[in-house]
Amino acid sequence: MRIIIIGAGEVGFHVAQRLAVENKEVVVIDRDAEALRKVAETSDVQTIQGSGSSPRILTEAGIETADILLAVTDSDEVNLIACFFANMLSNGKLTKLARIRSRQYTSYKHLLTGEGAQITKIINPDEEVVNSVLRLMSVPGAVEINEFAQGKIRLIGMSLPDNSPVMGVKLHQLREQVGQELRFVIAALVRDNRLIVPSGGDAIMPGDVVYFACDIQDQEEILHRFGVEAEPVREVLIVGGGNIGYRLAKALDNKFYHTRLLEARQSRCEFLSERLDRPIVLMGDATDQDILRQESIEDMDMVIAVTGDEETNILTCLLAKSLGAKSTITRINNFGYMPLIEPIGIDHLVCPRLSAINSILHHIRRGKIISSISIQGEEAEALEAIAEANSPIVGKPIMDLGFPKGCLVLCFQREDEVIIPRGDTVIEPEDRLIILSMRRNIPKVEKALTVKVEFM
Repeated sequence: MRIIIIGAGEVGFHVAQRLAVENKEVVVIDRDAEALRKVAETSDVQTIQGSGSSPRILTEAGIETADILLAVTDSDEVNLIACFFANMLSNGKLTKLARIRSRQYTSYKHLLTGEGAQITKIINPDEEVVNSVLRLMSVPGAVEINEFAQGKIRLIGMSLPDNSPVMGVKLHQLREQVGQELRFVIAALVRDNRLIVPSGGDAIMPGDVVYFACDIQDQEEILHRFGVEAEPVREVLIVGGGNIGYRLAKALDNKFYHTRLLEARQSRCEFLSERLDRPIVLMGDATDQDILRQESIEDMDMVIAVTGDEETNILTCLLAKSLGAKSTITRINNFGYMPLIEPIGIDHLVCPRLSAINSILHHIRRGKIISSISIQGEEAEALEAIAEANSPIVGKPIMDLGFPKGCLVLCFQREDEVIIPRGDTVIEPEDRLIILSMRRNIPKVEKALTVKVEFM
């Protein structure tokens, strides 16, 4: 598989790293020689200095025989032009993914995916971030929430209270403790910042982040029996009225939430006030403690800082927590900041670049993979895939799949039914599988979904 990546920024860099480890043929294009040097030093990829929107550079990169083009620069225009030329220069079978953020383009998505550029998938990180925030708000206390099977299955990461009735219980005894009728499976444990794909003999310990997959209809009862009791989020303060803040306020523009949006620019406040109904638009500096106190920050169930400045977001969340806010979410773009967020006391982070990477990966996977989500940074992936009739896993019970250690079939959807499999459960054609795999095993999982393979 030959993949051309235009843009060696954070998104291009991390995608190139992931794909190089999986022995895919990767070419990275960027104007910045220093960015290319960083990619070349850390990954086995080819680099070309120049503009990805240049037909000459695309030809030099081998666009005629490429399988996938990823246009992920910070410029919507460069990404669009690159896809336009790639469409004319390629063999007609090229998959084209473009990172597009501006509403002036995304509002005309039908034109971009039609004749001309024929973009396969438009990736809008802002939309993904808003969806991530809304999922976190739906389960107060969750560390991470991902959805599969059109929202019918959720993978939830959560720190359980120390007095949880399942604390210390071995996983093979968990159903007896919680209830046999509930559809869930423990997918992974994060202990001391290390991800573990557990076996039946492992137990949930204090301090663990527990990832479990469940039917969304059972989610509330599962959390209750795990000892998780949280008040719903109602009072919300959004800091930053840019694209993400505006989209989020629009999504919360209903009777259920009491939403306030704090923005520093007067012209942007006027824009927001004209377009929002129930949310209250305020002008001011979110790092000013007096302003936060005036807005009764201690009564806020959640403070969500999504300005374009990471340091402002982090400081705002720390101030809000110190003044009594119950929960905080900060927007981060720099991957290097991510390990610091939880230790300093911020509850959640959302990252447009990581959202873009997750959106990109499932289009690169072989087999009929619908979605792919990174878990615990990049240690593991949760894959959603269709079991095709000619796949070697079809017709076999789970226990005989021979998946390598660190790879687990969590659950699957068969027609409208969500099934938590046992060892003797047989996979049938068109089952929609949710598979958790450590990153090192991803190539083997891909092969299992496409061709006959013997696992070592």
